[in-house]
Amino acid sequence: MKPVRLMVVDDHPLFRRGLVALLTQEERFVVLHEAADAGEAVRCVAREQPDLILLDNHLPGVRGVDAIAGLKEVAPEVKILMLTVSENEQDLSAALKAGADGYLLKTINAEDLSDSILKVLEGESVVSPEMTSKLVAAFRGSAASQAVPTPFNVNAAEMATAPGDGLEILSAREREILTLISRGASNKVIARDLDIAETTVKIHVQHILRKLNLSSRVQAAVYAAARGIG
Repeated sequence: MKPVRLMVVDDHPLFRRGLVALLTQEERFVVLHEAADAGEAVRCVAREQPDLILLDNHLPGVRGVDAIAGLKEVAPEVKILMLTVSENEQDLSAALKAGADGYLLKTINAEDLSDSILKVLEGESVVSPEMTSKLVAAFRGSAASQAVPTPFNVNAAEMATAPGDGLEILSAREREILTLISRGASNKVIARDLDIAETTVKIHVQHILRKLNLSSRVQAAVYAAARGIG
């Protein structure tokens, strides 16, 4: 397998270099370049054509969310994964509308970050558990005719009739876990609340996604929201 070609865009040198050092410890990743602002990022992306950009939001001059369109223009195939401290739902919405493929908080651990990068490259959208509940709240607050911000390009009416045989095919435990997912709980939190192993939670989540014909826990959260669960 060819290593995943990454670019890191963050204006804090210490964090940026630490992140680069962390990523390059894995043979699966190679960091082509690091940038401190949006202008430098666009120039480097046009030249390097990375597979994925880890993009901070709070950059000098142009914010990360406002740089997404320009980055996609010079590299249409690139995946963009926001990695930020901002828990503002408006920043989340703006990033998704602009075409970001995921939104993660900097509190994420190294293993989950690596997994998220690979999921995005496989076509899945990822959102930090802390932000999932805010995405669900925004979904619930929208009218049935309004689309959930890109890349979750489905509306409430569509999710109400999403593929799958319905909630009745889920076990009681799976429905319990789906409810917690819709509230933005991570696997670790779910495991603690239900007093079960985290690996058991992961297995249940896989079963939920398979039974409901969904591709990610974010879709599962939106699916639950469309049915008033959570």
